[in-house]
Amino acid sequence: QVQLVEAGGGLVQPGGSLRLSCAASGKIRSINAMGWYRQAPGKQREKVAAITSGGSTNYAHSVKGRFTISRDNANNTVYLQMNSLKPDDTAVYYCTAGWADNSGTYYNPRYWGQGTQVTASS
Repeated sequence: QVQLVEAGGGLVQPGGSLRLSCAASGKIRSINAMGWYRQAPGKQREKVAAITSGGSTNYAHSVKGRFTISRDNANNTVYLQMNSLKPDDTAVYYCTAGWADNSGTYYNPRYWGQGTQVTASS
């Protein structure tokens, strides 16, 4: 099992920034990628970004150029820097861990965090 603990959600005005973090523990060697998903009210859950242990990243089209995923392998932590936030980014964000191809394009999350609320509103 892999345990995931998220932090960093909150309320921000449109155009503002937030950084999410996620610390992983447990059987880390059973995974090779981590990522973020989100789910807004009344919408399907969608992948936001993923990063492999080798550092390859993949982003949803809607967040490219605004969000950056990164990881600290030494501390088993992944981050999501979110800039230029829009009201459409409002959702519960979930940290995930699982397996991906070398490019990070095909990512299959197996473990999920509890979620953290991000709200972009004036």
